Amino acid sequence: MGKNQESAKAIVKGVGGVNNIKMLTHCATRLRFTLGSTDKVDVPALEATKGVLAVVKQSDTALQVVIGGGVEQFYDEIMSLPEMANVKGGEVEDDADSELTNDQVKAQERAKTKGKNKWVDSFFEFLSDSFRPIIGVLLGASLIIAIINVLIACHVVSNETQSPTMLFCRAMYRGVFYFLPIMIAYNGAKKLKVDPWVGASIMGAVMTPEFLALADPVKYASIFSTTDGQNAAQSALNCVTNSTLGTDSCTTQVFGITMQLNDYSGNVFVPLLMVAVLALIYKGLQRIIPNSVQLVFVPFLSMLVMIPITAFIIGPIGVWLGNGLGIGLAWMNTNAPFVFAILIPMLYPFLVPLGLHWPLNALMLMNIDTMGYDFIQGPMGTWNFACFGATLGVLIIAIREKDTQMKETAGGALAAGLLGGVSEPSLYGIHLRYKNVYKRMLVGCFAGGLSIAILGWLFPATLANGQVVRGVTTTAFAFTSLLTIPVFNQMWVYAISIAIAFVVSAVLVATLDYRTPEQKAEAHARIAREQAKASGAAPAATATAVKAAPEAAPAQETAAVTSEILAPIAGHAVTLEETGDAVFSSKALGEGLGIADPKDSKVVAPVAGVLKTVAKTGHAYGIKTDDGVEVLVHIGIDTVKMNGEGFTVAVTKGQRVNAGDLLATVDFDKVAAAGHPTVTVMTVTNTKKLAAVTPHTGIDVAAGDAVIDIAH
Repeated sequence: MGKNQESAKAIVKGVGGVNNIKMLTHCATRLRFTLGSTDKVDVPALEATKGVLAVVKQSDTALQVVIGGGVEQFYDEIMSLPEMANVKGGEVEDDADSELTNDQVKAQERAKTKGKNKWVDSFFEFLSDSFRPIIGVLLGASLIIAIINVLIACHVVSNETQSPTMLFCRAMYRGVFYFLPIMIAYNGAKKLKVDPWVGASIMGAVMTPEFLALADPVKYASIFSTTDGQNAAQSALNCVTNSTLGTDSCTTQVFGITMQLNDYSGNVFVPLLMVAVLALIYKGLQRIIPNSVQLVFVPFLSMLVMIPITAFIIGPIGVWLGNGLGIGLAWMNTNAPFVFAILIPMLYPFLVPLGLHWPLNALMLMNIDTMGYDFIQGPMGTWNFACFGATLGVLIIAIREKDTQMKETAGGALAAGLLGGVSEPSLYGIHLRYKNVYKRMLVGCFAGGLSIAILGWLFPATLANGQVVRGVTTTAFAFTSLLTIPVFNQMWVYAISIAIAFVVSAVLVATLDYRTPEQKAEAHARIAREQAKASGAAPAATATAVKAAPEAAPAQETAAVTSEILAPIAGHAVTLEETGDAVFSSKALGEGLGIADPKDSKVVAPVAGVLKTVAKTGHAYGIKTDDGVEVLVHIGIDTVKMNGEGFTVAVTKGQRVNAGDLLATVDFDKVAAAGHPTVTVMTVTNTKKLAAVTPHTGIDVAAGDAVIDIAH
């Protein structure tokens, strides 16, 4: 049995069982399920499963289970379960007549959703899936570059560019970036259910020595061994220098037609455009060519048509597009460096969770290909380190509170970030689950972006070609981690900026916390249960005195009741166990009771105090009294899913209320019609700090009746 098999079984059960699974794929960090219905998903059970960082519902049928770096092992464990034998999964099949691939099924399922931006969503998924499979080699190449830079700085190797040692070192990482268009063409074609080797071959054709020789008269003559080849090529060649990018744009005559010549190594836009057109032609050919000869004629005709189209039309368009975007961003970086340096790190926290950061990543690669350097990765690095700093703040709190579960999650996410530059474990494991993290982290993003703008402006860098640029640049595509700091020019500016972003985020999270009062109370209750379980003792009592036995009466008499909590609504008082909610029943949020069968639509304050929590959906309210009692009023079970429908909120967060003041008016008929229990739950979330919390249940109560006694 694999070490993750128990978790694999729990995940299958949590998503509604094998009969609810239509398809399962995975990406770099997530299991991607296509389900019959996400209504059958048990989110709390999934989130409690060992190894699961987060659960994200994308639509009525699409679900993501965030695992992190070990996702492939989890995927293998799940697919190896006997009950998963008939579930579609794995690689694209080679047979053109086979059933739909995983990606096509997924695309069809996504098309069934009612979103208004399906085309936009599909485009970004195509873009993301074209890059995602090569993340590993991109990361490996960036680390090789960092190591080489360290060796040069330590004078272990010479930085003489033409030395055999340096040429070999460059070859170690250059292959990834040089042949990047072929890799992207392969992945993009595969995503669109086109023979990926056809896509790779078409892109490879415009990267051969013969094609490159068209723009080099000397190579032209040597390749074709003609005495007058060089002169003929020279006379047919027309080159113009782009002063902004410092590159030459050449044209020549092929078949009597003018062709723009480009070096497509490292280009990302051309293969993306090419495979989109290839998909139309390839599938069109499949429809008109008999199945028996498709293996021969579909690839042949696709190449025959697409190689000239790519060389004459798509290639130049892709280069123009990339150059235009590069020039535009370069202008902004030069003329509005403060706006640019702050905008990039402030946008990334919202782009990465949606997968919308890939266009910017593509621009980074394009900048390196056209200008020889990139200026986006520096500001982007400040976002990454603000993200990692926020995770450190969470880790500090976890260590302080002896929260083993969060310490393990935050520790692993921090290591993945600082050493690998990977933000997903932090985002999905912590940040998106505790939205207060974003409030602290964005301050770190701003501080890092501002610092890189100021220092970059005050201390401009001179590139190897003599060009002076402001801001932090790099000549390599790098995952921004501690290990890749040496790949950046103005390394000290970059290091100071990411340090500021990291420290600001860490300090803010560690001092201001990252949880709401409810989340904090729930975490403390969970920690107490874990510690009690680890010590082998029974879980610590939650300081309750519910219908004590007669022999306990003398002890109760000595505990002075100093305050009372009133019923927020008329109905029948029941125990927490009778509310039907697992969290409240476990008393993780403290001792209390439920009031079932509401007799009125008005919910009032049960105590006098300050409102610390007012849910936007109107279903929950947290009040803290002057003597420190913290009371939670939760209207209905799972009513957060109603998104405020049927709830009219009468108060605001921070407002002071008296007992009996109106909190909300609730249409309980709508709550019941939505399938949610109408019981109003009331708990004392800081029960452990009190001497006794005694609820009175099994009775009918009116709003304002005393239902809980508090002893300090």
